[in-house]
Amino acid sequence: MIDKRPVILILCTLLWHLPGRLFAQEAIRLTLEESIRYALENNVEAKNAQLEVLISKGTIGEQRAQGLPQISSTLEFTKNLQPPLLILPAEAGDFIGGGGNGDPGGPPANDQPSDISVLPFAVNYQSSLTSTVEQMIFNGSYFVGLKAARTLKQLTDFDKEKAEIDVIENVKKAYYTVLVNEERKGLIESNLRRLKQLLDETTAMYEAGFAEKLDISRIKVQYNNVSTEFDRLISAIEVSKQLLKLQLGVPFEYEVFLEESLDNMALEDGAVYSLLEGEISNRVEINQLEKNIELATLDLKNNQVQYIPNVTAFGTFQRVTGAQDFRNVYQADRWFSSSFAGVRMSIPIFDGFRKSYAIQQNRVQIRQLENLKFNTEQSIKVEALQSKQNLMNAIRALEVQRENRELASEVFNMTKIKYQEGVGSNFELVEADAALKEAETNYYSALYDALVAQVEVEKSLGILK
Repeated sequence: MIDKRPVILILCTLLWHLPGRLFAQEAIRLTLEESIRYALENNVEAKNAQLEVLISKGTIGEQRAQGLPQISSTLEFTKNLQPPLLILPAEAGDFIGGGGNGDPGGPPANDQPSDISVLPFAVNYQSSLTSTVEQMIFNGSYFVGLKAARTLKQLTDFDKEKAEIDVIENVKKAYYTVLVNEERKGLIESNLRRLKQLLDETTAMYEAGFAEKLDISRIKVQYNNVSTEFDRLISAIEVSKQLLKLQLGVPFEYEVFLEESLDNMALEDGAVYSLLEGEISNRVEINQLEKNIELATLDLKNNQVQYIPNVTAFGTFQRVTGAQDFRNVYQADRWFSSSFAGVRMSIPIFDGFRKSYAIQQNRVQIRQLENLKFNTEQSIKVEALQSKQNLMNAIRALEVQRENRELASEVFNMTKIKYQEGVGSNFELVEADAALKEAETNYYSALYDALVAQVEVEKSLGILK
């Protein structure tokens, strides 16, 4: 009989370790900086921007290849079902030795007019091998296009940078949203525990004859309202986590845990001051517009150089063979060579003013882009000023809400002591608890607003990345 104990032991070991491994694969713990790095590698927009850079590199290679020798070969086989015919005067056909007798493609001799001779112009089977080489000597559009491809590569680099900045902004805001909802969850849970304890104490006092039924009902109403708010918050947390996963590029079946708390994100006075005093350093939007202006200028030059002739060198080598019988087509003694080389100059003369109209459009497009650049520069200045004002207001609001939270906590503790000693009312205690919950919620909302305002200032100054 086979001993199954080793097999059972192995299975038990695998089952013991498998859940942990599965959980490790499906759970991700991230700090804010780790989230940003993860998103820059996995976010769909960031990955597509990286792929665009690769495409632009291929565009440069494609444009450069046009200046290299272009070599092609063609192998051709033809069966002339009705060979082409050569029509000559009758005396010329007699001299050549034709006359149409035995010609499979032409009319019989007795059907031909007396003044002409019809001769076949090809054999039944033909084959050829042709090799052609072309080398561009001068083409103004080639050099302009090569520079335009390099400029396009630089533009895609700026597009990639813009996409990464947007990803960083969205990840930070989504991360802060989850943190705020988690903090609100903790606050509501603490509030529920306080209300539950208060409800138990009031119930005991009611049973002892020191409280009224109305006091219990008032607390229950408050407890039920907070419980309903807690259920809504649980749904909000789930939605905010899914939005964060979307920004990170994390599959929805994975679980994301945040390693930081909102309190750790508090702004330092020095950092705030440096942001408020900071100047606009480098906005990628301006770089993008400058490259677009450069591309439009190169398009203008491309249309202008099309008035210049193009020069190309070319050469062709050909081997041909033919036979009346297919079996003889590829015999060695039937191959004949021909070759030629030359230089071709293409001279533009008149195109119905097409290039002239295209040049006019290019000049107008350049002016439009310059106007857009000027307007964008002014908009960026306004954006920076507005974001700084929003940050200042958010910092002031944060200080006020921090003080309100401390005061509400003191009021609640004092009201609770008075109620426990019998010198305060149940109504005052419930009101103090609601005020404390509101003050704590307002504080974290103000902290979130301040953090978002910081992100907006960093973006407006061009230092977010």
